[in-house]
Amino acid sequence: MFITMVGVLIIFSTGSGAEASIGVNYGTLANNLPPPHQVAKFLLHSTVINRIRLFDANPQILQAFAHTGVAVTVTVPNDQIPHLTNLSSAQQWISDHIQTHFPSTNIIRILVGNEVISTGNHLLIRTLVPAMQSLHTALVSASLHRRIQISTPHSLGILSNSTPPSSATFRLGYDTHVLKPLLSFLRTTSSPFVVNPYPFFGYSIETLDFALFRSNPGLFDQHSKLLYTNMFDAQLDSVYSAMNKLGFSDVEIVVGEIGWPSEGDIDQISVDVATAAEFNKNVVERVNSGAGTPLMPNRTFETYIFALFNENLKSGQTSERNFGLFRSDLTPIYDIGILRPSGRTLNPENNPRSPVRGSSEKRWCVTKSGAETVALQRNIDYVCGLGLDCGPITEGGLCFSPNTVEAHSAYAMNLYYQTMGKHEFDCDFDNTGEITAMDPSYGNCEYQA
Repeated sequence: MFITMVGVLIIFSTGSGAEASIGVNYGTLANNLPPPHQVAKFLLHSTVINRIRLFDANPQILQAFAHTGVAVTVTVPNDQIPHLTNLSSAQQWISDHIQTHFPSTNIIRILVGNEVISTGNHLLIRTLVPAMQSLHTALVSASLHRRIQISTPHSLGILSNSTPPSSATFRLGYDTHVLKPLLSFLRTTSSPFVVNPYPFFGYSIETLDFALFRSNPGLFDQHSKLLYTNMFDAQLDSVYSAMNKLGFSDVEIVVGEIGWPSEGDIDQISVDVATAAEFNKNVVERVNSGAGTPLMPNRTFETYIFALFNENLKSGQTSERNFGLFRSDLTPIYDIGILRPSGRTLNPENNPRSPVRGSSEKRWCVTKSGAETVALQRNIDYVCGLGLDCGPITEGGLCFSPNTVEAHSAYAMNLYYQTMGKHEFDCDFDNTGEITAMDPSYGNCEYQA
């Protein structure tokens, strides 16, 4: 995939028991996308997505996600890599693109380039690890190195062979000269190895069921004596095997992109809405199951699905423009289980007073997008100081996660609004609250109404 694409990211934890989380890559190669502040509000209130990946460091998007708690990954474009081998340039980049927004925006990772080895550009490949090292040094000088990781994503083209998974190795030449130093850097800095597996680009008529997680005979690995029932597991274990052969099996694996298009050209098999929904839903279920893979059992995954929106300005086949989960008006092309109940039919910007769950009378008080964290903390202190039941947002409570000031403030503000009689002025909170007809409840966390 190219830098302009939108996708979903998956991280494989090196330990078991980590909490799975769903994210999306947020690309912008389109002329019909909603403004970033509307996207941020939609993701926060209408979906369970708590992570996004950007293919640049767009300041408008970074500002839109300030004070939301959403974990953000930014990307250094490929053409800037050689320039960033210079420490002063790297420090300036961190100052301009990270420190300007952090910590208001929860930036957790910087990806240096995208699938650099696959470009075949020797200048980019030669300067990739030095640029990553310079950026890390810049983070150290800014005391941000324990908060923000540095990595770079790869296509599966870095493998010389991948079938069966246990026999996989990295491409000769790149293995010791590029990938071994890169993996050593990642281990030293506790950063993940990022790969972009795409069963969509590896399937045939014969392997379609294997790619889509359907019932199939599977792939038996004669060397490891393990049976693979889907292509996703096989691709990831191929990466793990190649890393293991270099002595880096302990480095975390992050899947930068995975998805399936909902529309394609006439010669593309099983490229339609139903198949895209089936594949992505199965990926999410597989990731959240904690089952891991045959070589990496009992793993949980941080997942970024490709992609947030269709991007109508992308070149290439029709499918390249149709990987999105949502249309530009924020209505779902299909639902893979990431929408909150109220988000399945409603858009908070287009339908601010629409009925929820069959009742036009229910209203909730939530935080305004962009409200300052300090002001929201004051709201929490005020409401809970009145003696109202803030137990659900204390540690161990049903509404404690996500553990962000905005989320906790929304619960507290709604609690006050409902208790005091649901007057509009009870949701003002110095202009940091707003009334919505969209139920902000999620999972086991119920907002009063």
